[in-house]
Amino acid sequence: MDSITLTIILIGMTVLISYQAFNRTDMKYKLAFHPVSINEFGQWYRFLTSGFVHNDWQHLILNMYVFYLFGSTLEQFFTQLIFEPAMGRIVFLFFYLSAIIVSDIPSFFQHKENSAYSAVGASGATSALLMAYIMFDPWNWFIFPPLPGIILAIGYLWYSSYMGRHGNDLIAHYAHLWGAVYGIVFMVLIAVFYEPRLLDYFINQLLAGPRAPAF
Repeated sequence: MDSITLTIILIGMTVLISYQAFNRTDMKYKLAFHPVSINEFGQWYRFLTSGFVHNDWQHLILNMYVFYLFGSTLEQFFTQLIFEPAMGRIVFLFFYLSAIIVSDIPSFFQHKENSAYSAVGASGATSALLMAYIMFDPWNWFIFPPLPGIILAIGYLWYSSYMGRHGNDLIAHYAHLWGAVYGIVFMVLIAVFYEPRLLDYFINQLLAGPRAPAF
C-alpha cells in the first residue's frame, strides 16, 4: 500500500471518469466547466469536476503523463522534504484540487455570459505541477523537447495563451496559463509562510544560470 501514492490515485480517478465521459456525451457536458451554467444555475461543482474529464484520449494521456512525471516528484518533495508525510499529502492534495479550481476563475468571469464556451481537462492542475517542479530546478534539461525547464515553461505559457485566444475546442487552454501562475504563487506562499529557506533556494537556482545538458 505504501507504493500507492496520491498521484497514482488521482490519475486513476481521472482516467476512469474521463473514459466514462468518452462514451457518454451527456456526462461530459454535465461535468464540464461551463461558466453560464455556474452563473445562472449555481452549478459550482463544475469548477472541480471539469478537471476529471477530458476531450479525447490524446488530451487525457498528455495531461496524465505530465501529472505522473511531475506530480510524483512534487509529492515526494511535499511529504519528505518540506512537510511531515501526513501533512505533505494533505497539502499536495489541496494544491492539485485548488489548482483545478483557481485556474478556471479568470475564464469564469470572462465567459459567464457566453453560453458557447465550455472546457474540460486537468490542464490547470498539471500546469501548476509543472511550474512548481521547474521552480526547484529551472535549468534542468528535458529530454523531449530538449530544452531547459525555464525555456520550456515560457514556450508552454506562450502556446497556452495563443490557443486560449484562437483555439476552438473544449480544451481549457487559458487554464494552462493561470494554473502555471498559481503554481508559482503557491510555492512562494509555502516558502514565505512555512519554509523561508525555500525562497532563497528558488532564487539561487534561477540565478545559477544555464548548464550543459546531462544527456
